[in-house]
Amino acid sequence: MLTLDVLGTLLELDQPARRLREALRGEPGVAISPLEAQRALAAEFAYYRAHHLEGSDRRSLAELRRRCALALAAALPQAQGGAPAIETVQAALMAALRFRPFGEVQAALRRARAHGLKLIAVSNWDVSLPCTLERAGLAKLLDGVVCSAGVGAAKPARAPFERALALAGAEPQEALHVGDSIEADVAGAQAVGMRAALLVRAHGAPQQQLQGAVPVIASLDQLPDLTEDATADGEGR
Repeated sequence: MLTLDVLGTLLELDQPARRLREALRGEPGVAISPLEAQRALAAEFAYYRAHHLEGSDRRSLAELRRRCALALAAALPQAQGGAPAIETVQAALMAALRFRPFGEVQAALRRARAHGLKLIAVSNWDVSLPCTLERAGLAKLLDGVVCSAGVGAAKPARAPFERALALAGAEPQEALHVGDSIEADVAGAQAVGMRAALLVRAHGAPQQQLQGAVPVIASLDQLPDLTEDATADGEGR
């Protein structure tokens, strides 16, 4: 069994600052620079990370998105003649949040499936995660999706990993988790008895020192080596 983080592992944001600027370009008095767009999105991302568990159903997700738009609006430079309506800001935010798979992801998932592995996405995300993966063209390559908002706890808590194991009908020692966070992915998976690998892409932020022997890979193209090791050890599924 193979579980995978989503943002930074399977998906990346597709030029969100540019998309935000384009979405707001036609608004009277609104002209934001690339740096201002990046700063405003960083404020929204921080708010979302702190509150994403609150997007646990359709109604609460709609409310969360509105509050995220308010956080974005508060971080935008003051427009001449007043700020745009919150509905306009929310529409611009949603236009900016477009996700695409990293270049190697689809082929890597197909190879993992050819090894007979069950594939489960496990991410700190609201309940829109299955739709996001569907739009990105990955849903059919996965055997299940676990979002933290759906289980009421975010990685590194045990609940998301335990839900993934239950979906695959696997024991912890049969599973490998791959993600880009030492705390959320590596430590979280190891705490429930799963093997873990850290993904550090070329453009990723420096990671703190790893404790113990944890494989570090630069892309999912390196998954065959990991999964073959797991199968040889009797840990693959």
